[in-house]
Amino acid sequence: MTARPRARSGEDVGVNPLGPSGETQDARLEQSARSAVADARRVVVKIGSSSLTGPDGHLDVGALRGVVEVLAARQAGGTQIVLVTSGAISAGIGPLGLGTRPRDLATMQAAASVGQGQLAGRYQEEFAAFGIQIGQILLTAEDTVRRARYRNAQRALERLLALGVVPVINENDAVTTDELKFGDNDRLAALVSHLVRADALLLLTDVDGLHDAPPSRPGARRIPLVGDLAEIAGVEVTARGSAVGTGGMVTKLESVRIATGAGVPTVLTLAGNAAAALAGDDVGTFFTATGRRTSARRLWIAHAARTEGRLHLDDGAARAVLGGRASLLPAGITRAEGQFDAGDPVELVAPDGTVVARGLVAFDASDLPALLGRSTYALREELGEGYDRVVVHRDDLVLDRPTG
Repeated sequence: MTARPRARSGEDVGVNPLGPSGETQDARLEQSARSAVADARRVVVKIGSSSLTGPDGHLDVGALRGVVEVLAARQAGGTQIVLVTSGAISAGIGPLGLGTRPRDLATMQAAASVGQGQLAGRYQEEFAAFGIQIGQILLTAEDTVRRARYRNAQRALERLLALGVVPVINENDAVTTDELKFGDNDRLAALVSHLVRADALLLLTDVDGLHDAPPSRPGARRIPLVGDLAEIAGVEVTARGSAVGTGGMVTKLESVRIATGAGVPTVLTLAGNAAAALAGDDVGTFFTATGRRTSARRLWIAHAARTEGRLHLDDGAARAVLGGRASLLPAGITRAEGQFDAGDPVELVAPDGTVVARGLVAFDASDLPALLGRSTYALREELGEGYDRVVVHRDDLVLDRPTG
């Protein structure tokens, strides 16, 4: 269906259009929902490259300073702030004398290496003007699915927040390859918001919210409130980002799906609207939380990294996995695809080709062929202890579709 903006005062919404004060029911609901941001005690804020980069490709210090002023004021009011920032590659474009954003991996990594220091130094200088210390954290997808690294990231963030420090997070583009990327910092911000149990997520970008048509199209209107992403299934969006960024509206809506599905309400708006958005004003698009908080690690397994292979299951194993209470045993696997090491994320595939789950595999790809289709008893008798363990433990397994 084609979504339309939530009704404003005087518009026909079909049910209880006007209350005693003249407000629409939707307007009251929106105001109530947005209070979750105004009252939030811990907020993750993500700002994109397009909001931090000037027309010449250099870092826009004025724009960065404006965002820092808003966040510093909110922190002074007692809110803990986590900042997820893009802009490392953009910050390196100018110092390296590059005319445009590089497209080859090696030059992008070089620009990120130079730009990360430039960007962190500028944030440190601007926050210091308000007596606030920052702590830089550079993450790769490996840090989100390996148990030890995941716990280390979580522990570091919690300690920084307890010390009154603003964590400044970016993907480690200087060492990240295409195969190990989050894909965009919007997605990273959604995962971080759940990792730190944030009360709200604010996505700052170069558009003033989601519209019912491309914003450049005459008559396009901002959608102030989205209660469920199913409401906007017919909205036309683009996957293309700006000249200095990687994320278009498609990636932003994917990050919204991750965050709201994990219980974190989200606002998408212009960087210049940051103060108003944090105050709960009617700017941008507010997406209400649709799910409940779950295990952070399970969320990260589901969304953080690309899978490295596939395990094909027989009917019995697929049913057991979909039941949500069973680990995957060697006897239920008919075939393994891909090159992966123990601890890598893989997809679990039913006989009809449907991906039913993702999980962390306990064996290297080279070890699995000799185990497939065999019972744990037979493996223990022939190969000894250690080969009779589960291939994917249920604690490391996340369903890809609902049961039933």
